[in-house]
Amino acid sequence: MPRHASPTLTRRLAGPARRTLLSLADGAGRATAPARALPDFLVCGAQRCGTTSLFKALSSHPEVVGPVLRKGVHYFDTGYDRGPVWYRSHFPLRALLRGRKVFESSPYYLFHPLAAERIARDLPEVRVVVVLRDPVERAFSAHAHESARGFETEPLRRALELEESRLAGEEDKLVADPSHRSHSHQHHGYVARGHYIDQLLRLERHLGRERIHVSDHADLFDGTTRELEEIERFLGLGPGPGRPPGKHNARRRGMMPEELRAELSERFAESDARLARWWGRTPSWRA
Repeated sequence: MPRHASPTLTRRLAGPARRTLLSLADGAGRATAPARALPDFLVCGAQRCGTTSLFKALSSHPEVVGPVLRKGVHYFDTGYDRGPVWYRSHFPLRALLRGRKVFESSPYYLFHPLAAERIARDLPEVRVVVVLRDPVERAFSAHAHESARGFETEPLRRALELEESRLAGEEDKLVADPSHRSHSHQHHGYVARGHYIDQLLRLERHLGRERIHVSDHADLFDGTTRELEEIERFLGLGPGPGRPPGKHNARRRGMMPEELRAELSERFAESDARLARWWGRTPSWRA
């Protein structure tokens, strides 16, 4: 049955074969959608903060199962117009869960202006995990990532100069037209995505603080399992395999000029201070 093919298998397939498998799986999933589960929790971002690594770590937990065929469904950001049957079609049959919790990971959920409201409305009991990283490093990593994927053609400094004009009015368009998709909002928000506190306040407004767990990238990847165990407890899971999260989806990149690093750090200073007050701790990158 194609709907049970693994995400790893689909990534290894060549383009035409992968599209054929996904098409067959989509049809099978839609036909059985009423019998399929919805997520108990989501990893919502932030982008380039270790969400792929956390997804892999949680997927190895015996009490957890992810979506079939892909890590992130991107329903609450770019796919909401496809409808709830399409979304449900991506998840396992309830009869096969045997008590396991279901999740997915889509890092654009944190930044998209409508995602939090949609999540709260459609998944009223869901819990959310967010991982945060030094926003300067996040911006640098995001630029390398988008460049490698062909979504960015400008060097870093020029991309930063263009960001304000690229993103101007895009959030308003997304709010005004729920079916609108913005290439620049999704792929060119190097500084904007690093203003974490505004995104977290929006998430809190719709879900409540008690349903959000925020992890510091430095704690999650310190070579221990301590932060992963905190996440497991927040999600109501028993002890997992006891392995520290590995680092996946990293990209090679050069060194950021120190002058640019200092400039960006100053741009994030006020946002980071507000984040510290909300979080009740100093982020590792400001310690």
